[in-house]
Amino acid sequence: MQATFAPEPVGTDPKGVGSLLGAALRRPGGRRVMSALSVLLTLAGVALFAYPAVTDLVARQRQHRLTTAFQDPGYAERYKLREIKVGEGLTRLIIPKLGVDVLVVEGTTPAALKAGAGHYRGTPLPGESGNVGIAGHRTTYGRPFNKLETMKAGDVAYLVTPFATYTYTVQPSFDGKANPHPVLPTDVSVVSQAGAGHWLTLTTCHPKGSARQRLVLRLWMTHTDPPLKAGERKPKSAP
Repeated sequence: MQATFAPEPVGTDPKGVGSLLGAALRRPGGRRVMSALSVLLTLAGVALFAYPAVTDLVARQRQHRLTTAFQDPGYAERYKLREIKVGEGLTRLIIPKLGVDVLVVEGTTPAALKAGAGHYRGTPLPGESGNVGIAGHRTTYGRPFNKLETMKAGDVAYLVTPFATYTYTVQPSFDGKANPHPVLPTDVSVVSQAGAGHWLTLTTCHPKGSARQRLVLRLWMTHTDPPLKAGERKPKSAP
C-alpha cells in the first residue's frame, strides 16, 4: 500500500474514555505524562492536608513573641496611651469552655490575623463602654474559634489587660436571634456601636472552611477583677 499523509479514517464506533486513556498509557510519552500528573496530584493532596498544620505553627511562633512583648513593663504605658499598632498584642482572650488562651492583636488585616485573633479597629478597648469586636480564625492559624458554635448562655470569656481582667458572659439571644447565629460577611452592624452597652462580639467564618457567612457570638460584661498573672487562667472571683 502506498504511504500517505492523510489521517486514518475515524471508525464508526467511537472509542470510550477508557480506551483512549489505555492507548495513551501504552505510548512512552503518555506514561511519562500520567506519571508526572500523579506526582503533582499527590503533592497537591499533601499540601492541602498540611496547610492547616503549617498555619498553626506560624500562629504559635507569633503567639510566643506576642506573649513576651505583652509581659514587658513598658507595654502597660503604651496600652494606656493607645499606642498599640496593628499586629501588636492588645489583650489576652481566655475562653475556658473552648480551651482558648490567645493573645489578640490589634487589627483584622490578613497579616495581623495570622496570630489567630484580632481586634476590630474603631471598636472600644476591653472593659470600655461599647461593643468590643474580635475576629478569629476557625480552621487555620491556631483555630481559636474552631468550636465557637458550642458556646451557650452562661458560658464566659475573659479579656485580660495590663490593668484589669474583664469577665463577659454569653446571653441567651441578641437582636431577636439565637446566640450565636450566622450573618452575611457584609453585615458589619454586628460590631457597630449603635445602642451598645458593655458588649463583646466574637466573629468567625461560617461554615467551617468557608467564608460564605460569619458566625457571631455576643457577650455582656458581668465582672471586673485585677489583671491575671502569667500562668493564671481565671480570676480568683470566678467559680
